[in-house]
Amino acid sequence: MDQGFRNYLTVTGGYWAFTITDGAIRMLVVLYFHQLGYSPLEIAMLFLFYEFFGIVTNLVGGWLGSRIGLNVTMHIGMILQIAALLMLTVPDSWLTVAYVMAAQALSGIAKDLNKMSAKAGVKLFVPDQSDAKLFHWVAVLTGSKNALKGAGFFIGGALLAWLEFRGALFALSAMLCVALAMTWLLLPGSLGKTKTKVKFTQVFSKDPKINWLSGARFFLFGARDIWFVVALPVFLQSVLGWTFTQVGAFLALWVIGYGFIQGLAPKIIGMTSHHEASAKTLVIWAGILSLLPMGMALALQQGQDAGTVLILGLTLFGIVFAMNSATHSYLIVSWSDVDKVSMNVGFYYMANAGGRLAGTVLSGLVYQQHGMQGCLYGSAAFVLAATLASIKLERMNASLTKSP
Repeated sequence: MDQGFRNYLTVTGGYWAFTITDGAIRMLVVLYFHQLGYSPLEIAMLFLFYEFFGIVTNLVGGWLGSRIGLNVTMHIGMILQIAALLMLTVPDSWLTVAYVMAAQALSGIAKDLNKMSAKAGVKLFVPDQSDAKLFHWVAVLTGSKNALKGAGFFIGGALLAWLEFRGALFALSAMLCVALAMTWLLLPGSLGKTKTKVKFTQVFSKDPKINWLSGARFFLFGARDIWFVVALPVFLQSVLGWTFTQVGAFLALWVIGYGFIQGLAPKIIGMTSHHEASAKTLVIWAGILSLLPMGMALALQQGQDAGTVLILGLTLFGIVFAMNSATHSYLIVSWSDVDKVSMNVGFYYMANAGGRLAGTVLSGLVYQQHGMQGCLYGSAAFVLAATLASIKLERMNASLTKSP
């Protein structure tokens, strides 16, 4: 087996294990603390440090990975995630908002160290630097990750019902310990480490395309999380009367389907256009996506059955969102030089974390004040901003193509 492909499989396997715990802990915290009587806004605030420290981690993580190696940053992430899981096993009387926010801060750092390490590493594993193979490998990594995050949602809900809160946390910690040992043994020690010392100021991208793509990513993921993170699971449980397991299973199926579409994105784009994925691809898919949350909000406003609207709307949103996300993930790696890929990916995912932070806070705040309709209108506004950023990228690409 080719060494690059073996490393790719090892990183993907470790990323899978981590992702299951990431999805599960999210579902455990939302459902358990809602059961304890926390309001939607209070639940959203529990994730404030998770998203905030994701921003900080991505800013520093790419630079750190270039200095100490991407395998090291990946393993640091796994160790921090195990610590975050075990922090939540204390008695209920210890689980104050501040304490849980601190545990989620560790989890946020862990998640983004792991994500940055895995996605930047793909660029190093492609043996011939083929754009087609790179798109395929990135799409499979990203799609499978999201499918397993969906599985994590289901596992979190099911473990909460089966082993209760603390038993679920211990089970997830044990699984991640196994993944940590396997990747530690199989990955080379200098993965992604640059020969020259990189200055921290080089983290901030000087490439306008990277900056605009990062801006589009901020609004794309903010658009999803405004209604998905807190508003949707709380709405399904408190308004539609779903059980913990039903909520976890439904969100799991959505994210699994979304991940499956991401994995197929190269084939779908190849069948629907005569060119490789580009900024033009983003404009098309972001434009389509902007119509969906607006249509869902209008349908709810007109009194349509909420369950039907959400299930159908979520299905369409997931398909189109997956195409946007897969193209984003490919372009950030494709547009980055090998010696700058970890820093560019870190900067890009800093914007991603910023969008998630904005979306998470707004999910609790807007839902508490204006309900699910308000969250969907907010989502539509964010997608529109992502579309405008994509149009700017397309115009930049067109001008570069025309220039001699």
